[in-house]
Amino acid sequence: MGNELLAVRSLRAAAEDKEILKGLDLTIAPGEIHVIMGPNGAGKSTLAAVLMGSPKYTVTDGTILFRGKDLLEQPVSQRAKNGLFLSFQNPVEVPGISMENFIRSALDQRSEDKVRPWVFHKEVQRVLKALDMDESYAERDLNVGFSGGEKKKAEILQLLLLKPTLAILDETDSGLDVDAVQTVSRGIEEFRKDKDAALLIITHNAAILSALHVDRVHVLVDGHIAAEGGPELIGEIERSGFAAYEGDQA
Repeated sequence: MGNELLAVRSLRAAAEDKEILKGLDLTIAPGEIHVIMGPNGAGKSTLAAVLMGSPKYTVTDGTILFRGKDLLEQPVSQRAKNGLFLSFQNPVEVPGISMENFIRSALDQRSEDKVRPWVFHKEVQRVLKALDMDESYAERDLNVGFSGGEKKKAEILQLLLLKPTLAILDETDSGLDVDAVQTVSRGIEEFRKDKDAALLIITHNAAILSALHVDRVHVLVDGHIAAEGGPELIGEIERSGFAAYEGDQA
């Protein structure tokens, strides 16, 4: 129990008058990869948003500890500074600030020492090369005019440069072509070189998981975990879908 990076206990959360998370439990240790799968409307993205502190949702019961501290007492900015990262399904456009300057500014907020621009630029170029992305990518305004695939690649670039302790990837592979999925997969593999960093992957697509050593799979149905298991559970879901788990809740 003392090795928990994230510990979610009996979490209940609502949007307006509708309860979405209904007593959810989840524990992640340093270095682990966890996967959450489930039907549409089960609460997967709600969980990600609640962990990050979205004001859209109200936590009505339960606790969340991140690195041993009460996450619910922390504003969004503090959660990010403490090493929590969330990739969005639909990243917003930010005109007037380049990708590289945006990420460097974020790093400056996390550290007492300012990041030296030239040193950071070299690191950006290294990561772009590792992802097989064009070097000019970092000079473009953040997400402005980006395709869906380019926005997801941009988030993977942020992931690798910000180096969070726990990264939550919410449908990062949704709607991507083969090339973009490969870039995302390479980014995850690069991120995994930090053996203490953990991943929580929310996905419908098992293809992005094929090259990863997944530690735990959770099936989220109607706001709580309906089933858990090892990576073999992914294959079962691919073959049979979620109907059996939904039926268990009837």
